[in-house]
Amino acid sequence: MKYNERLQNVTVLGAAGKMGSGILLLTAVEMADLSLKPENKSKTFVLNAMDVSPEGLAGLMNYLRVQVLKLAEKKTVLLRKVYADRKDLIENREIIDQYIFDVLNIVRPVTKLEAAYDSNLIFEAVSENKDLKVKLLSQIDQNNKNNPWFFTNTSSVPINIIDREANLEGRILGFHFYNPPAVQKLVELINTDDTDKEMIEFSLEFAKKLRKIIVPSNDYAGFIGNGHFMRDTLHGISEVENLTKEMSFAEALYSVNKITQDFLVRPMGIFQLVDYVGIDVVQFIMNVMNPFLDDENLHSSLLDKMIEIGVKGGQNSNGSQKDGFLKYEKGKVVAIFDPEKKDYVEINSFKEKCDAVIGDIPDAKVSWKSIIRNRKKDEVLKDYFNTLKTMDTKGAKLAVKYGDRSKEIGKKLVADNVAHNEDDVNTVMLTGFFHAYGPVNEYFG
Repeated sequence: MKYNERLQNVTVLGAAGKMGSGILLLTAVEMADLSLKPENKSKTFVLNAMDVSPEGLAGLMNYLRVQVLKLAEKKTVLLRKVYADRKDLIENREIIDQYIFDVLNIVRPVTKLEAAYDSNLIFEAVSENKDLKVKLLSQIDQNNKNNPWFFTNTSSVPINIIDREANLEGRILGFHFYNPPAVQKLVELINTDDTDKEMIEFSLEFAKKLRKIIVPSNDYAGFIGNGHFMRDTLHGISEVENLTKEMSFAEALYSVNKITQDFLVRPMGIFQLVDYVGIDVVQFIMNVMNPFLDDENLHSSLLDKMIEIGVKGGQNSNGSQKDGFLKYEKGKVVAIFDPEKKDYVEINSFKEKCDAVIGDIPDAKVSWKSIIRNRKKDEVLKDYFNTLKTMDTKGAKLAVKYGDRSKEIGKKLVADNVAHNEDDVNTVMLTGFFHAYGPVNEYFG
């Protein structure tokens, strides 16, 4: 089956979710662009947006309309060529409206799994629950005569297990988009020894059409991204616990979050990142990974306590950040949650004290925003971290220790055959997590 044919009937499972909606948008645009080619204009393209929530699907269609409008406005010149034979489309607005119609006309919002029984390709973006994934994919495969291919967006469950338990005979691979899929350039590609080779070739072509950067990962629970992130998080939690011997919990968490952002020149602190992903999601991923690890225990009683209290972080339906370890007002961090008090402590009540204990960074001008597009980034960072390592402040020492641990995690991912090489680890953290530098570097260790 050719590339175009494979994309004539596609289903996205969990289409109304945070990840599913982005995957659906990208796929809908690619399918619409194919359908508008002269050789395909007599063919039918169908994209099933499958979700159990009718309300979610209604919101999804509004999301698609808004996003496709933005895309159309950016490529009006190209669309004029696409619709060159349409004499009724004269104004840019008419062309844009037609393109929106053509993209949305492909999408079929559905709540019944039966819609996937005719699809050639299924994207799975349901919750990170192995049993649910196996159940859905197995049911589709048993009722679909097309021997469909399955692209799972799992960020932690080994592909070989889903393949074996759903009896898919190698017709599945991990195609892990990063959040949000419409913006993030990175896709982790995970296949097994049994993965259909034609399927791998198709996935590479599809990623190229979506302008994604592919990083291959071997089939180990958590893969590269979560393999690093989960361990990085646990180190942050460990440092908080150590600091509580000399300061309050809120002060300790504030300090570690600040150090991981400002001192390590990252886009956000480690606990802000955990909030963004969702405390419950992070805990769940650790629980998925843990049974496959012999030499370590990915578990945190602090995460357990936060979940027990009901503080989970994550995003609201409009994309705004929910309160987690940190409390947010208009996107700004204003307080830290204390699990013992079961309440937030305002940062202003201790910020000055903590900042004095932590000390200053080597150069206040070196920040993630300033460095990310700096052509002399490597030179600036090398000088910055060399200075950091000479400083005797608490913040500098904790930052160096954190950087050393991050590098150790990255190198172990290669040693454990999760990543093919150190460059792949660095690419995932640079591209998927927007870090200014990879964990395996000359700055630390």
